[in-house]
Amino acid sequence: MKRRHLLATAALGLGLVTGGAAMAQDKTKACWVYVGPIGDLGWSYQHHQGLLAVEAAYGDKVETAYQESVPEGADAERVLTQMALSGCDIIFTTSFGYMDATNAVAAKFPDVKFEHATGFKREHPNVSTYNARFYEGRAVMGTIAGRMTKSNKIGYIGSFPIPEVVQGINASFIHAKKVNPAVEIKVVWAYTWFDPAKEADAAKALIEQGVDVILAHTDSTAPLAEAQKTPGVIGFGQASDMIDYAPSPRVSSIIDNWAPYYVKQVGAVMDGTWAQTDTWAGIGDGEVEIGAITEAVPAEVKAEAEALAASIASGAYHPFTGPLKKQDGSDWLAEGAVADDGTLAGMNFYVEGIEGEIPK
Repeated sequence: MKRRHLLATAALGLGLVTGGAAMAQDKTKACWVYVGPIGDLGWSYQHHQGLLAVEAAYGDKVETAYQESVPEGADAERVLTQMALSGCDIIFTTSFGYMDATNAVAAKFPDVKFEHATGFKREHPNVSTYNARFYEGRAVMGTIAGRMTKSNKIGYIGSFPIPEVVQGINASFIHAKKVNPAVEIKVVWAYTWFDPAKEADAAKALIEQGVDVILAHTDSTAPLAEAQKTPGVIGFGQASDMIDYAPSPRVSSIIDNWAPYYVKQVGAVMDGTWAQTDTWAGIGDGEVEIGAITEAVPAEVKAEAEALAASIASGAYHPFTGPLKKQDGSDWLAEGAVADDGTLAGMNFYVEGIEGEIPK
């Protein structure tokens, strides 16, 4: 069997969805692996908007392909291998749990560029990592949450107990506490990125505990749908705008804007300038956006949240600025001190005032 037939068979068996025009030798092929469906209206949906931006930017100079709902683990390595065999020039792996699979497959295909979202391992020169400072958006959401809660109980749905998620819990609580010293935060771990049923159950459990504000670090709209059932409960869009739930319960959102990064990196492959990088961009870079704050939020709270976002964007303020203590009461950051990126990237502790333990 000829190689082109082998590759076609492999792609069909994998279920790759290919966009753009028909394959041609002078095209650059850019490929994506998603942990959830592109219809989740959250994380994977937003990464897919980046793919569409690449198509819009480069037209018939680029071919794109993607695979949805790829489990983290052995399945990811199989999918990445087949993508590399199918002729992908650059492959974006868009979930933390793809980290080891990305590096394992990159070792076998040194001519293919691999980019891993939210990870830290770059074991080969053809592997880059990219991330967004989601905690900056969480600080803004925490400010709104602290101002708007009437029960003084904020709920947080965590996906997995990894630093990225712990950063968000801490940033939300710190800024809610700044504007409302009486506030408490309750964390429920869903142990999933995308499972609407589990996410809805987590939201329901929080509401039953008296929570009237819900933040989530999972990928579907299920927490907002659950919040909608109880008058007075509000929430926030996660990863994408989730505007269908506005003006309430969705009162604002954190939007991950991957499009400029994807356009830039695919362009670098096309012009031969691609090089290994590690990027961590935030509000000031336009990679983390704050969705429209609705009329359900009082004008003075909206102004306060927008001012905080502007201060973060300009670099005048960092969400992890001392004085701050760890959960056990030990000193962490002195007055005016700012957390370094290394500490944040490995964050495995709660700040003072959060109850409960981070699962191991």
